[in-house]
Amino acid sequence: MKYLVMLCDGMADYPVEQFDGRTPMMMAKAPFMQHLAANAEVGLVKTVPDGMKPGSDVANLAVLGYDPSDCYTGRSPLEAGSIGIDMADDDVSLRCNLVTVSDEPVYADKTILDYCADDISTEEAAVLVQYLAEQFNNEEFALYSGVSYRHCLIWHKGTMDLGTITPPHDITGKPVREYLPVHPNAAKLLAMMERSYDLLKDHPVNQARIAKGKRPANSVWFWGEGKRAQLEDFHAKYGVHAAMISAVDLLKGIGKFANMQVISVPGATGYLDTNFEGKAQAAIDAFRNGADLVYIHVEAPDECGHRNEPENKVRSIELIDEKVLKPVCSALAEMGAYRVLVTPDHPTPLCLKTHTNDAVPFFIYDSTAPKQGVEVFHEKTAEATGLLIEPGYAIMQRLLQG
Repeated sequence: MKYLVMLCDGMADYPVEQFDGRTPMMMAKAPFMQHLAANAEVGLVKTVPDGMKPGSDVANLAVLGYDPSDCYTGRSPLEAGSIGIDMADDDVSLRCNLVTVSDEPVYADKTILDYCADDISTEEAAVLVQYLAEQFNNEEFALYSGVSYRHCLIWHKGTMDLGTITPPHDITGKPVREYLPVHPNAAKLLAMMERSYDLLKDHPVNQARIAKGKRPANSVWFWGEGKRAQLEDFHAKYGVHAAMISAVDLLKGIGKFANMQVISVPGATGYLDTNFEGKAQAAIDAFRNGADLVYIHVEAPDECGHRNEPENKVRSIELIDEKVLKPVCSALAEMGAYRVLVTPDHPTPLCLKTHTNDAVPFFIYDSTAPKQGVEVFHEKTAEATGLLIEPGYAIMQRLLQG
């Protein structure tokens, strides 16, 4: 038996006014997904435990079968592991976003205009992060470049007692004054954020971006603090050899700590322009090379939700169906028996532009034992089945045991 997890990040949503009260899942033309769902077990899964923040870190850990309340130590340590940072036990890591802020003279008066600086390229970002590292790195702090706008700060002998630190994608379009890290322990972090604007606003990389009509990456924003991560070996836990395919460091880090095979795909961006075909082929190759389970994470629906791009969110679901799910399942059918889990990790409602902890729709299709599923797969039909998987981490055992 082969197992495919098709993780459509942030795919679930609320009714959208411009879609006459339908969700992107309802709007999307995804015939292969619907074909599977018509012959599958369908329901809802509560991936984010009550009381925990509804992030992709917590939710994907749950889908992979790990209890977040036991193993979660923060988001950024997972990303740090993917970058290759070997954290010490007394290190604290923080996600470092390259963001676009407005140009008011006082930092607290600025507004976050874009949490990802127009999807700055990894190559441009590396230049900026290296420049900041030359200014900021010392015995206490070290900056590391990651992918696109997502980077990492390591705080040696740092503290987790930082008060509330808000993710920038939660406050896009809002003045930052109410969301700055103002706890006394975070004073050095805030000073770096403020100084980063002065260092970056006239940097040649940003001047070139402005000349091309792109937003500058003119500030850093720290969030997602955490301590060194540890996860039980996935093979030891479940008895299957697994591979992880994703564009983002978070999922690669989870895969690394779980001792899964982590596969990087050229051209995988985490957005609508990602290399969908490359991800599909990488999954097929992994299965043919002995993987029992492949976890394909596609970030695009989530990014479209954060940006309030309804049409693009619909399109992202259609592209997943056409360019990833269908070809991978077609290849699996030639190999023999297989099961497929299709689910988001959490909703990213367009109207909120951030995550929620609502239960999400899922289906599990078994090629050897078709079931009476739903004619159309979306939030409402999944809820109508009456099936709720809670705790969410039980979903992996359900996939593997059938």
